[in-house]
Parts: sequence; structure tokens; C-alpha cells
Amino acid sequence: MREAPVELYADGACRGNPGPGGWGVLLRTVGAERELFGGEPETTNNRMELTAVIRGLELLRRRCAVRIYTDSQYVQKGISQWIHDWKRRGWRTADRRPVKNADLWQRLDELARGHEIEWYWVRGHSGHPENERVDALANRGIDELQTNA
Repeated sequence: MREAPVELYADGACRGNPGPGGWGVLLRTVGAERELFGGEPETTNNRMELTAVIRGLELLRRRCAVRIYTDSQYVQKGISQWIHDWKRRGWRTADRRPVKNADLWQRLDELARGHEIEWYWVRGHSGHPENERVDALANRGIDELQTNA
């Protein structure tokens, strides 16, 4: 029998863009959940969205099926559509400019290759329980960063 997929809910937040940012993750498997969050003093919302997914995937110690839920079309479309052309062009956009956040895209690509991933986009701030939960974690990351500054 095949194991149930791991569910990974991820969100990023930024107060100012750029500005202080946070990320939040909820990992769920049968009978277990784990939350994590963090922050960076000067970043962008897109970097935090990517960081959330990366931090969640870094916790997985073996190959598994993963369902990733994000409210970021930048992340969902970037990893499932745009990345193929970026890689083919040497991490350049169609207009030959360097891909923004290439360091994070490359890390996400590396981690994603180690799993069977299905990507799901969910509408943010629409009452989706897990998305609201990771949004609160991302904001907690900013709050704790500013409290400890």
C-alpha cells in the first residue's frame, strides 16, 4: 500500500516590499503536524514565499509524495512552468535579464527533484484554514524578528 502524501502549506509575508519578512509552514502527515516559521530583516514577499516552501521541503528526510499548497502564483507557476525556460536559458528571462531570486529557485528545484510533488494554488486571505494558519505563522516570524531586534 502506498503512503498518504505529505501535505505542505506555505506562506510568506513582508511589511514593506522590500522590508522585514517572514515565512510560515505547516507540514501534515497521517496523525502528525509540524509548524515552523522564521523571518529576515530585509527581504521581499516573493523571497519569503519561496523560503517557506524550501524550509518545509528541507524537513523531509526521504523521498515521498508531497502536496504543496501556496497562495503564491509566482511560486506555483514558477516551479511548474517558468523554471524550464529559465534553466534552458542559463537562468535568464525571455528578455535576457537574470532571473530574480535564482538562488532560491535553484534550491527549490534541487529539493523538488527528490520528491513526487503536486503543486496547488489556493486563494490567499479567503478563509482557507491552513492558508490562514501559515499566514499567521509568517507574520509571527516578522513579529519575533522585530521583537528580538
